[in-house]
Amino acid sequence: MPSGGGGYGGAVMSFRPDVIRGPSASHSATVDYRLARRHLINEHRRGRLSRRDVCDAHPDLVRAAQNVGAPADSPCPICEEPSLVEVTYVFGDRLPAFGRCITKEAEIEQFRRQQGPYACYVVEVCSSCRWNHLTRMFQIGRVARA
Repeated sequence: MPSGGGGYGGAVMSFRPDVIRGPSASHSATVDYRLARRHLINEHRRGRLSRRDVCDAHPDLVRAAQNVGAPADSPCPICEEPSLVEVTYVFGDRLPAFGRCITKEAEIEQFRRQQGPYACYVVEVCSSCRWNHLTRMFQIGRVARA
């Protein structure tokens, strides 16, 4: 393995929202965390991670899931209850440091039309067992033309 590059040919990788967006302001990227999710679920099922290790959602996240979460397409991967929902948070300039929890689809559309960029994080949460996992991140908002 080459030194200084972590096995990536010496290139430094960054995951800042402006880098993920890429060179064109008209294209948006989505970072999908399904592989990391699958790994955690498999480790739990193999007994390498306890339920307590993987079901550790913060009380505020569980509260958001119960009140504004959108039903997920599948049951919880840990307890298999149908209480799995997705909660979306938006982060960006002029927003609180802890982000803004999206309660309606129309809010996302408002952010899409505003001067951006805004980073959106979608988290799946089970209010029964407190499983939670970041499922994807994407960027929205208009970027000023130079």
